[in-house]
Amino acid sequence: MSVSILEEFFIKRSQQKKKTSPLNYKERLFVLTQDKLSYYEYDQDKGRRKSLRGTVDLQKVKCVEKVHPEHHAPLERLFPFQVIYDDGPLYIFAKNGDIQSAWIRKLKEMVRFNKDLKQKYHPCFWVDGQWQCCQQEVKQAMGCRVLEGLAKHRKDSRKPLPPTPEPPIQSLPPQPPKPVASVGMTVIAEYEFTPLSVHDLELRRDEEYTILEMSDVNWWRARDKYGREGYIPNNYVVAAGNVLERYPWYCKNMNRSQAENLLKKENKDGGFVVRDSSKAGKYTVSLFSKISGETAGSCRHYNICTTSQGQFYLADKHFFSSIPELITYHQHNAAGMVSRLKIIVSNRAQPPSTAGLGYGIWEIDPRHLTFIKELGNGQFGVVKYGKWQGQHDVAIKMIKEGSMSEDDFIEEAKIMMKLCHENLVQLYGVCTKQRPIYIVTEFLSNGCLLTYLKEGLKQHPTNIQLLEMCKDVAEGMAYLESSQYLHRDLAARNCLVDCNGTVKVTDFGLSRYVLDDEYTSSEGSKFPVRWSPPEVLLYRKFSSKSDIWAYGILMWEVYTLGKLPYERLSNQEIVDQVSRGMRLYRPQLANDRVYSIMTSCWSEKAEERPTFQELAVNVQDLLYEFQ
Repeated sequence: MSVSILEEFFIKRSQQKKKTSPLNYKERLFVLTQDKLSYYEYDQDKGRRKSLRGTVDLQKVKCVEKVHPEHHAPLERLFPFQVIYDDGPLYIFAKNGDIQSAWIRKLKEMVRFNKDLKQKYHPCFWVDGQWQCCQQEVKQAMGCRVLEGLAKHRKDSRKPLPPTPEPPIQSLPPQPPKPVASVGMTVIAEYEFTPLSVHDLELRRDEEYTILEMSDVNWWRARDKYGREGYIPNNYVVAAGNVLERYPWYCKNMNRSQAENLLKKENKDGGFVVRDSSKAGKYTVSLFSKISGETAGSCRHYNICTTSQGQFYLADKHFFSSIPELITYHQHNAAGMVSRLKIIVSNRAQPPSTAGLGYGIWEIDPRHLTFIKELGNGQFGVVKYGKWQGQHDVAIKMIKEGSMSEDDFIEEAKIMMKLCHENLVQLYGVCTKQRPIYIVTEFLSNGCLLTYLKEGLKQHPTNIQLLEMCKDVAEGMAYLESSQYLHRDLAARNCLVDCNGTVKVTDFGLSRYVLDDEYTSSEGSKFPVRWSPPEVLLYRKFSSKSDIWAYGILMWEVYTLGKLPYERLSNQEIVDQVSRGMRLYRPQLANDRVYSIMTSCWSEKAEERPTFQELAVNVQDLLYEFQ
């Protein structure tokens, strides 16, 4: 047996050898010998290796390099690196930066004389048939970044390196790869931020800050230009190289319906915004016009297209090397559009929620809460709208005694506060020093999604609005899925809608702490039978796949505008008939492609159901066809 040079437990990502393959992450024992990198299953109880799960011949390695962490990556996936060989990228996650650097350094040393070493690499992950850094759709496509040291070698060497032939490229990046923040890097404030605790640092929009520390997943320590230091919410800043965020016409995270509402409210001919397209990495210009003096006006949406050379254009093929240049040109020339871009309607959306009410705050003093009005009465007790310190809107759940396993929840709340995503209702903190205890969360003015579907929509919704609601939920749940977090009670009643119409998932994981027998037993009338798959109804077997089933039911709720699933059946009849294969009918507002997404969630075999990441992509693809 070859002598082991290095051994370490790492998390390994599946290699997605097929575009439709779901992603998974498994801990493996990696062993580096003189000629191979191997990984094994490991029996923790017996303290020994089990079966060999894979091996890489070091002679076939073409590149070893770091990878930028995923957006909102969980703590155990913050230090990834890649080993590129004939089968593609092998992604490995180290426990910390020192271990990551040590393995990269050793592997590079051992493969430095390989004949097929790459000159360029991809700094971001290959996910679902696309490189996240440059949006190329060929897995073997040449990298988009020159390896460190190689660029200097090219510059200094008298004899240039021979060109390497590049394979055909299906698409090129709409923007240069976005820099990933690191300690010492300069960032720019995208939103104003007023300190919420003594540890925080004020942010002024468009000013620069230096990152000093990134040990917290949501709050970074930074220094401003005056030398003041403190913690800032990392979702309020962007890396200095992120170009579009600097322009007042760019509205990040705005969907089509929100753009239309904004433009119609402004009601100015030629009003426009540039927003993220439903297709990841693409952008859309939304334009309001009043043709021939019409009073109502209408919105048009133009995808920003790219040529094979990486140039940008809109309706007519007037090409530009950057999106800002394209927008400047069309501010003076319609060039195929219904109107030129006359008026910048919006410069920024509402700032996102922060993970807590300031760095390190999770226990909230109830004396800082003002109760304003009752919002409703839920499973755990009364929910009220109020203010924290007289200025910040919050929702306050007042937990009635005996309804929850309080001690277990309080421990879990510290973890739940770190979950931060634009499609999750943010947990701000808890009040545990008195009874009843309070759960303090983000307040969303349009209330419960179920009520919003039945009563809150001001006009009959379009297919795009309904799809956008489903996309919001899928993306919030995909984030929970990536964090290995189960919801267990996903339904329209457990989603909320903000003032812009964005849907956010709430009450994730709370069902584990319910003490009500009727809620925790599938025999009880309060148990969410209508949203539960056969394996939960029959065996109480919860998994991410049971959340997938519930998502399909939620989609059905959206497309029926809030009807009760299986409305004419009792709970026992539902258990009997769903277990025998009965499924909900296609809603009138859902076309066949939408209904096929729903039914994919209701496969009898849990392992055949898609992941939330796949569902989000499927819904995005449908939305993109409407752009």
